Amino acid sequence: MADEITEEDRERIQLLQLISSSKNEFKKLSLTQLKRLQELIEKKDYSHNKKAHKSKVKLLAKINLRIYELEEGKGIF
Repeated sequence: MADEITEEDRERIQLLQLISSSKNEFKKLSLTQLKRLQELIEKKDYSHNKKAHKSKVKLLAKINLRIYELEEGKGIF
C-alpha cells in the first residue's frame, strides 16, 4: 500500500492551507505555529519533485524571516 497520511501530514496540510487562503493569514500565525510549520516542512522530502523542492526552500526562507521578525521585534512597527 502507498504511504499513509500521518497526523504530521494532516497538520502540515492544515497549516499550509491556512496560509495559502490569504496573504494576511501568514502574518497572523503565532511564533509557535511558525516554528511547527517550519519543522513539518523540513521533515518532508520533496527532492523527487524539483518544482516542489524549490517552493519548499522559498517557503522556509519566508518562515525564517517571519520568525526573526517576531523574535527580534522588527515586524511590529
